[in-house]
Amino acid sequence: MITGAHLVLFSEDAEADRTFLSQVLGLDSIDAGGGWLLFALPPAEAAVHPADGPGAALYLMCDDLAAEMASLAGRGVLCSEPERARWGTVSTIGLPGGGSIGLYQPNHPSAAGRPG
Repeated sequence: MITGAHLVLFSEDAEADRTFLSQVLGLDSIDAGGGWLLFALPPAEAAVHPADGPGAALYLMCDDLAAEMASLAGRGVLCSEPERARWGTVSTIGLPGGGSIGLYQPNHPSAAGRPG
């Protein structure tokens, strides 16, 4: 029985990204030992999209993208200009370690929070 999912973000500055996830985004975490923080994530869902090659991306979902972007801006976080896509309105958050994550307001039904 599958009981959960574990997302790995690869970073050029892992400590800065851990600090960002904890102090800026406010995600709770536990120390798995030796300073390896494991962050609790909101309910999640997975989708498979056609592409030219394999890969993965993390998108955090919100109910009101404009309000979430304003809240993040108040904490010094710069987001890209929102773009409308067929599946929702999306922005990008740059991470201190060189990567980025998506932030979007879906306009599709969501499976997040449903039992697996």
